Amino acid sequence: MSEVDWSDLQLFFHVATEGGLAGAASITGTSAPTIGRRMLAMERTMGRTLFIRSQQGYRLAPDGIVLFEHVQTIRRTTADITRWHGDAFALPIVSIAGDIWLTGFVADNTGELRGVEDSFRLCCKRLPPGDDLTYRHGMIFLLHAAPKTGNLAVRKSVDVAYAVYQAAGRAFEADLPWVSIGTEVAISEPEKWVFRHHENQIHTWTNAPDILARLIAGGAGRGVLPTFVGDTMPGLVREGDPIEALTHPLWLAVNDDDRHRPEMRLALDRLVALFKRHEDRFAGRLAMERTPLRAAARS
Repeated sequence: MSEVDWSDLQLFFHVATEGGLAGAASITGTSAPTIGRRMLAMERTMGRTLFIRSQQGYRLAPDGIVLFEHVQTIRRTTADITRWHGDAFALPIVSIAGDIWLTGFVADNTGELRGVEDSFRLCCKRLPPGDDLTYRHGMIFLLHAAPKTGNLAVRKSVDVAYAVYQAAGRAFEADLPWVSIGTEVAISEPEKWVFRHHENQIHTWTNAPDILARLIAGGAGRGVLPTFVGDTMPGLVREGDPIEALTHPLWLAVNDDDRHRPEMRLALDRLVALFKRHEDRFAGRLAMERTPLRAAARS
């Protein structure tokens, strides 16, 4: 048997529900004679009588009742798929982009940025170095420095501090080597600091910044991390106070055309509040158990 055309099944559905060709024609815009010919052709193709025809109209035959139930099932499934597809792609996207540490913090706190009832989707992105922000829409940028160009609305947030960390199990070793991010991927001043100040003492480095903290915690040596990462990571202890020269403000920026969009405004306000709640953590003021080497040397 030849495959039945879905458009013929749709015409069949309208003839069945309207009880005749005229009603189906008014709904579909296809002429009544054309619909009549297509119903006859479908009956021949299927080898079944679908309608009982009379002067009163078209009434479903027993085989027509069975087919009508199948078509209703198909229509419901199609409607479910259409609704599922539409719900997903009708939701606007809010992207939050920053360095590996900041996007990690955002990822850890997405529950505070988007609730289950919110009508937007959330995307966490790593912001490539030197990326042109001028034409980037639907994105909140987390920046180490205020942008000097671009049609951007900018807001100053918390101070971000950095300090030296080492594994808790090696906290009393004064001659630990250094761990660093490789020069080929180091972008920011904190990422370059170890190479600039302790290059001849670096025994381990990585081109994947996200595993730097794990190398330090694993005992490879001491290294520099943001305090909002290092102060809360099990297995790490901070070596003294934050490095003052590396502390910088965090800047939040959005394309000026986006800042009044409801979903962008909502996500931005929540992001501002989230950073504010963790202000002490970002500034290195979070209470922690410290074992600085200089204190150990005096004891």
